[in-house]
Amino acid sequence: MDQNFSISTERRPTVEVNLSDGRIIVGTRHAKLEAFLKTIQKPEDPLIVGAIVDGSLRELTFPISMDARVTPLTMSDADGARIYRRSLTFLLEAAFSQIFPDAILTIDHSVSSGGYFCQVSGHKPLTEAQVKKVEKRMREIVKADEDFKREVVPLDEAIEYFKRVGEDDKVRLLKYRQRKDLVLYRLGEHRDYHHGYMVPSSGYLRWFELVHLRDAFIMRFPRRHAPTVLTPMTNYPTLLHTFREYGEWLTKLGIHSTGALNDAIAADRIAEVILVSEALHTQQISNIADQINNRKKKVRVVLIAGPSSSGKTTFSKRLSIQLLSQGLSPFALEMDNYFVDRDKTPKDENGNYDFESVNALDRKRLNMDIQSLIAGKSVQLPRFDFKSGLSVDGDMVVLKNKDLIILEGIHGLNPALLEDFDPDLTYRIYVSCLTQLNLDRHNRISTTDTRMLRRILRDARDRGYSAQDTIKRWESVRQGEKTHIFPYQENADIMFNSALAYELPALRPLVEPLLRQVPFGTPEHIEAKRLLRFLEWFLPTDAKMIPDDSILREFIGDSILKNFSIWRG
Repeated sequence: MDQNFSISTERRPTVEVNLSDGRIIVGTRHAKLEAFLKTIQKPEDPLIVGAIVDGSLRELTFPISMDARVTPLTMSDADGARIYRRSLTFLLEAAFSQIFPDAILTIDHSVSSGGYFCQVSGHKPLTEAQVKKVEKRMREIVKADEDFKREVVPLDEAIEYFKRVGEDDKVRLLKYRQRKDLVLYRLGEHRDYHHGYMVPSSGYLRWFELVHLRDAFIMRFPRRHAPTVLTPMTNYPTLLHTFREYGEWLTKLGIHSTGALNDAIAADRIAEVILVSEALHTQQISNIADQINNRKKKVRVVLIAGPSSSGKTTFSKRLSIQLLSQGLSPFALEMDNYFVDRDKTPKDENGNYDFESVNALDRKRLNMDIQSLIAGKSVQLPRFDFKSGLSVDGDMVVLKNKDLIILEGIHGLNPALLEDFDPDLTYRIYVSCLTQLNLDRHNRISTTDTRMLRRILRDARDRGYSAQDTIKRWESVRQGEKTHIFPYQENADIMFNSALAYELPALRPLVEPLLRQVPFGTPEHIEAKRLLRFLEWFLPTDAKMIPDDSILREFIGDSILKNFSIWRG
């Protein structure tokens, strides 16, 4: 059959946006992405705040100059949530600077109910009325729907600007930047850079609240599962204390931001930072062992829980060493051996086995075995055969009078785990990597990012997984943590912060080659690119200086504790 072809030197005035569901939006060439996607935004649907365009993450201000494959991102998506929260932070900065031009605002750690803990310095503690005044100004700016103007400026110009406005932490950070320019955003007279994309204007930021909290406040925002609702706040005094303690550690180290950390590396002081950081870990583990020893007449079970890649295994072994030095003999009871037979395992809403449910464990047998062990009886422990999916007989064990049971696992702080056991006989420890070191006072470092980088390294070394594999699984891991771990963290008697001030410079040269192998065009490539950009802020340092018993060795390898047996029998 004859086919006719023609060549034209003129482009058609329109372009097509091809959505992943098969729909096609036709619009004016060079129009902003926002204009295309507004045609499909429904009031009842989560707000669209960005998009994936031909495999790359883009802002809604991105011009569509040719036909493109587009996947909208809403506040329910990980990247969409980051765009919304980052933009909300910028809005808070602008409003705060108008009300308190001489005060210093610091965006600190996240809170599990959805929000950021914010601190103010250079000003007496804010009253509740003053916090509400800032919130009122934020809502006025939202109502006015003011543009977030994006501008790319030479790096020298950006540094001079931040010098002029007294943002010393940004000046320290930017002097190590390898790129020759920087993206600044402007809202009214307020300018700042942020590590990532923004919404086009303030009118997008409709869901937030400022809550006064003693000498600070929390900026609340929706969580991804309910993008237009503020989840009820929970009290978290133990977690807050742990964050503040880590802040005091950073003060001892003289490192208040990433710029200060880079200064230490450039001045060849990183060995000092490593040694002091590790000494602070040792001191805290020793203090926890002292507390357990002081209660040795009553405490018989030490429960350890925490999210993925927090360093629970190394922490447990180092704690055991401290307990041994005080005359106590710890016995590691492995929670994984108490899985029920595969055919009894509960299933999730998709019909898949839910191994992270507390009901996937034979809790009745676990309770009975612990009761028998502490009574000095001989117990036939189970061993779960992962190949057959069946529980089989394990070791016969008898504990001595001074033996402590150490039970580590994701359900360690869940009251349902040992519901037949006297809680006064337990000591509960929550372990997590609670990073408080930030890029600067407005650009925080996510504790989740640090844990994911740790896991990428460990998965590659121990399981043969690629970075793409780990990133692909990470969302499922996070959902399990939100369901089974975070709701119970305040049940802990104490929290151990496994974060190390120097770890991101040490992880950078090891994890970057793995991230660069993630194929372009995959969803995981977008995440890998974001992490690579994030790591660029840190000067690399040699991992050889890390002590062989460091928690970080659990992820980078060569830990002296790898084959350490927690019980001498």
